[in-house]
Amino acid sequence: MKSKSFLYVSLAVDILIAVSKFIAAVITGSSSMIAEGIHSVIDAISQLLLLWGIKTSRRLPDEIRPFGYGKELYFWSFIVSLVIFIIGGCISFYEGLLRLKQPAFDQSQNWNYIILAIAFAFNMVSMVTALKVFNKQRGHTPFFKAVMESRDPSTFIVLLGDVGDLLGLMVAFLGVLLGQLFHNPYYDGIASMVIGLIMIVISMLLVRESKSLLMGETTSRKTLRKVIKITEADMAVIKVKKHLSMYMAPEEVLLQLTTVFKNDLTTHQITDAIERITKTIQAEFPRIKQIYIEPVAK
Repeated sequence: MKSKSFLYVSLAVDILIAVSKFIAAVITGSSSMIAEGIHSVIDAISQLLLLWGIKTSRRLPDEIRPFGYGKELYFWSFIVSLVIFIIGGCISFYEGLLRLKQPAFDQSQNWNYIILAIAFAFNMVSMVTALKVFNKQRGHTPFFKAVMESRDPSTFIVLLGDVGDLLGLMVAFLGVLLGQLFHNPYYDGIASMVIGLIMIVISMLLVRESKSLLMGETTSRKTLRKVIKITEADMAVIKVKKHLSMYMAPEEVLLQLTTVFKNDLTTHQITDAIERITKTIQAEFPRIKQIYIEPVAK
């Protein structure tokens, strides 16, 4: 598992920002600032759950989990996506509804502007840190395609969470500003509801991706074509009849190849060929940790 220092950066940023937002909300009575504070608390909890998922996914295989614990990360990513973000979004939306029913607003909003500016700066630091990691992973793949195809949920959850944070901050700023300009507290409540909707939309996207990883995604077609080419290039092989693969973790793939070997080979020669092919595949694709090659008839 690669370094996840960006998660610690994001965690520290979210805790600091959450505290400052709630202080500003208490001073000014802003509903959108309460929603933003909830947003940051949810983000901080998400980082903690992702860090726990990474830790548990590193456990070695045992009798209970012979294929290892790699999918622990996918499980906790799904929990983060489904429960945490939706709860945060619903609470923020509900807070906005309450404010519409009981409008109250302090005309002095200087603290809100200060905290929003500080939060925006810190969120940019967090997003840039996660973006550097994500860009390194995706290479030349278009951004949204890379998000859909990424097998590392810890990276795209933090990145999309930061994008949601920045959108939420801009909505909160507009809610505070419009409420102050027009002396109307309803803008603040509406901003809180919009922030909640942003969190829910991001949650739905993350749920889709996390569920797919948890259920089991295959490795890329490009990789599979190269694996088949390597296997069929071996002098003992006639063809690869069937191939199955699944990501067990971001850096761990399980691969099964149903392979037709030449008829005149002995059992020892087939065993040597399987070992030879396995080493060749793993030399080019280190993330394919487990390879099962099954000899079959034509």
